[in-house]
Amino acid sequence: MSDYLLKATAYAGDVRAYAIRSTDTVEEARQRQDTWATASAAMGRTLSISTMLGAMLKGDDKLTVKVEGNGPMGAIITDANAKGEVRGYVGNPHVDFESNEHGKLDVRRAVGTEGTLSIVKDLGLKNHFTGQVPIVSGEISEDFTYYLANSEQVPSAVGAGVLVNPDHSILAAGGFIVQMLPGASEDTIARIEENIANVPPISKLIQDGKLPEEILGLLLGEDKVKIHERLPVQFSCPCSKERLETAIQSLGNEEIDAMIREDHGATASCHFCNEIYKFSIDELRALKTE
Repeated sequence: MSDYLLKATAYAGDVRAYAIRSTDTVEEARQRQDTWATASAAMGRTLSISTMLGAMLKGDDKLTVKVEGNGPMGAIITDANAKGEVRGYVGNPHVDFESNEHGKLDVRRAVGTEGTLSIVKDLGLKNHFTGQVPIVSGEISEDFTYYLANSEQVPSAVGAGVLVNPDHSILAAGGFIVQMLPGASEDTIARIEENIANVPPISKLIQDGKLPEEILGLLLGEDKVKIHERLPVQFSCPCSKERLETAIQSLGNEEIDAMIREDHGATASCHFCNEIYKFSIDELRALKTE
């Protein structure tokens, strides 16, 4: 089954919700970043939530998420857009610990409990929208919940989970976002809060084969969900040799001459996908401008 997310509403439009299966997407990111188990869980949660936040955008809009804590993993950076495409990387992919007191991967220890979560949205306008909040737990889901409530003023419940196999490959990954819109009644809010509290961990639901449709049913009530869109999800990086050529050209002839003289060529790699691009002396010479 391929990864996808759902956009839905419930309770006569008073509640907006998203659910995602992201197992294959997180696995591709893991392979490209060579993350160890705990780093995979932190990155995978962030990728899943970022993808759902991206799905809230329109057209060619996109966003960048940065989770920068004081833990040994360093920053988590993700890019997502309105088309279900996402990419991401971490500062230190080789982070892993023993399970925490709850028997789960110790994401909090990897991320850290002090730092910031920031989101920059490129909405095609002259200025980008930027929101930033302090990290409140390092567990990722709680941090995004705090961000949405405080930076965007939308009361939300955010959940994301990743299960990792003994060989560090991804067994299951997914997430949800449930948002209360201004018309939501106290009874509706209480009912959904109770549902969320009683639902098994999202990663366990994905492992058991539950579809995003079924997950939304559990969260919101079986007969309350109206699906508006089913969006394919995938790891996607727009980097290319042509883009790097433009970047090298912008350095100027003097810097290009230094590459030719000192390095006899150039090699560059993408932080997100780790693709490597090589430039020969002749290719560098061709990039020099008159």
